[in-house]
Amino acid sequence: MSLKQWGIGWLCCSALLLTACRVVDLDENGQPIIPPDPNAKASFANQTPAQIAQQTWNSKVLTPAQSHALDSTTLTTRAANANNESVFVKVQGKVDSVSLDNERERTLTVTVNDQPLQVQIGPMIRGNAIRDATGYKFEDFTNQVQFAQLSKAYNREAAKHLPKVDESWQQQPVTVVMAVTMRNGALSDAAAISLERGQP
Repeated sequence: MSLKQWGIGWLCCSALLLTACRVVDLDENGQPIIPPDPNAKASFANQTPAQIAQQTWNSKVLTPAQSHALDSTTLTTRAANANNESVFVKVQGKVDSVSLDNERERTLTVTVNDQPLQVQIGPMIRGNAIRDATGYKFEDFTNQVQFAQLSKAYNREAAKHLPKVDESWQQQPVTVVMAVTMRNGALSDAAAISLERGQP
């Protein structure tokens, strides 16, 4: 191969290499900004539980709860065979009573399938019903502390979105969207996600 042919070959290879390269933007530290893989599994590794709860409240809690909540009849059938399963439920009825004695753990009681059910309305809400009703699993999180603390974060987020409830709600019609945990046919850890006075 002559020197001329060698030079032409080298130029061709260089041109191919340059066209195959893609310019990548750099961040403020000079590190390349790699666009996220659209098919990659969501990662919460660098987020606090509060950030996860805020960012996913609409997509993982509010929208599914409002559009796919079980009614009381379906709940009865499902609860009979469930053990430690959490679901979203929508109930319409009257507020039997309101408990405001403990300012930190207020509740209202509604009748669900002829049984009184205490529904937590905050500001402190206990249990894992909201988190578990979203469908998140332990293995979805690389940081398992996040998964444990996500319940508290979702519970705090729920309380933020609820209206102020006082004694005037007693014996008034109400629509409650909530998360509940079913254990051996019984309902527990009911946590309100939305409360609407009156019925649609």
